[in-house]
Amino acid sequence: MIPAQLNGPVLSLFRIVTGVLFVCHGAASIFGVLGGNPATGGAIPLGAWPGWWAALIQLVCGALVLVGLVTRPAALLASGSMAYAYFVVHQPHDLLPLRNGGELAALFCWSFLLVAVLGPGSWALDALLSRRRAALVDATPDSGASVPA
Repeated sequence: MIPAQLNGPVLSLFRIVTGVLFVCHGAASIFGVLGGNPATGGAIPLGAWPGWWAALIQLVCGALVLVGLVTRPAALLASGSMAYAYFVVHQPHDLLPLRNGGELAALFCWSFLLVAVLGPGSWALDALLSRRRAALVDATPDSGASVPA
């Protein structure tokens, strides 16, 4: 059995790896790096629907999820974009992901949904900012408290 104190770090590692992979997909499609977009072998033309916009979501949301900043909304948007990719691009070719090439879209969709539901884990900018806010609130003296004479 895995100790409960590993839940936050393991969730953070899952989020970080998923974010890195998503950023790589976005960078490949927008900038033509890392082998480029699989469909074109290079960059997708600026503003092309839906590919360029999907790649922008991959790049931006992947980076936000990677560092753990506004993680839940970014992960939810990333999950939705991958659901769209699966049902619009892959599923019309065949029902099963193994036959329609949609395994990555399905895995990313469910991975980001998991992060959106469970949160970013303990190693995230969101967690750091939350701890800082809590420390500031704790350090602020009560304005309504009476001062002993």
